Amino acid sequence: MNTAIVTSHRLWAYLQLLRPANIVTAWADILAGFAASQYIFTTQTIGWEMNLLPLAWLLLATTGLYGGGIVFNDVFDTELDTQERPERPIPSGRASLTGATLLGSWFLSIGVVAASQVSWLSAILALSIAIAALFYDAFGKHHPIFGPINMGICRGGNLLLGVSVVPAMVGEYWFLALIPIVYIAAITLLSRGEVHGAKLSTGIVALLLIAIVILGLLGLGLLKNYQISTALPFLIFFTIQVFIPFLKAVREPTPEQIRFAVKAGILSLIILDTSIVAGFAGWISGLLVLSLLPISMKLAQIFAVT
Repeated sequence: MNTAIVTSHRLWAYLQLLRPANIVTAWADILAGFAASQYIFTTQTIGWEMNLLPLAWLLLATTGLYGGGIVFNDVFDTELDTQERPERPIPSGRASLTGATLLGSWFLSIGVVAASQVSWLSAILALSIAIAALFYDAFGKHHPIFGPINMGICRGGNLLLGVSVVPAMVGEYWFLALIPIVYIAAITLLSRGEVHGAKLSTGIVALLLIAIVILGLLGLGLLKNYQISTALPFLIFFTIQVFIPFLKAVREPTPEQIRFAVKAGILSLIILDTSIVAGFAGWISGLLVLSLLPISMKLAQIFAVT
């Protein structure tokens, strides 16, 4: 009985390393890219007969890539977490460093292999995301400017991974990656103050980047395949959910307020992606993606997001 309890606690620790709530937000990236690819309109089949297997492969791919990347984040942060966040699975001894390394490697490998089932371009994008994630975990996060951009590139690549279900569309909609790049850069920049607080200037820059993201989403209305009127309600919801917490973090840059803003920012990735999906594929598709939000929020109550 004691052995079973110990095993259960250890498995729970490794599950905590994966941060499931964050993985759900990565699914939303794939769905946003999938909507932008116009796959539904270019496929030869109709209705439920449409082949959604490529989408399933890409969802599995992003699960592996994000899960593996987030595990290696803790692997490389073991020494720092021992001092600043000793409750985390590895420094607390609930998960071993070797076990975490194997878990992260396994997930990243699954991500690349799953993407290769869709297209060669999907495989290249997945491999690039894996490399960028590892580079961020090991080196990028320590750089004040390149770090946030590096993390943003991972999420921007993830959105393009969804677009790659129709490889030709990646070249046409490559600029969509700039939206999550700027958005994640803002969150990553602000997250640097989760332990000791942040400078006022850092919060202001993060807030300005959020404003740029909102303007970028509005700018998608210039595309002929994007209906801004359909996306607008979701965009307003996104603005409220993100801008208010970030504004509070700027006014009161304490670790608590910053952690709250960062958590809101990560979960709101789903709303951001929803506004993209709604514009390209209609409000019903948007609502389907938005349904991931309560799932992610529930998981965020159980597992750490940052």
